[in-house]
Amino acid sequence: MDEQERVSEFLTAHGMESPLPYRVLDLESEVGELAKEVTTSTKYGASPANAAVAGDEIGDALFALLAVADAAEVDAGHALDEAIAKYESRIETTGDAGSDADSDGTDSDSDGTGGGD
Repeated sequence: MDEQERVSEFLTAHGMESPLPYRVLDLESEVGELAKEVTTSTKYGASPANAAVAGDEIGDALFALLAVADAAEVDAGHALDEAIAKYESRIETTGDAGSDADSDGTDSDSDGTGGGD
């Protein structure tokens, strides 16, 4: 994914390389900022139609996610292709993209809640 390479080059050029755990914490922070924007723009969910997220916040979260992929030595483009194929397979098999039950009827997530991927 070209965007991942751009992020990797930027991090290297500016001496911003960090171990994976720090990258994940940064991603969590950036996603938290997205959640905060939606929470405040909807008045804590009272007005869901007013949900708003600034483009620069999406950019920050995307940058952080690509930095995680880089630190984990995962090709983000390949990971995205695999995720889309997984969702397409679920839709074809069950009619739903959710992970509540895989084609064999078992829960596919690690904590048994039906969420997580």
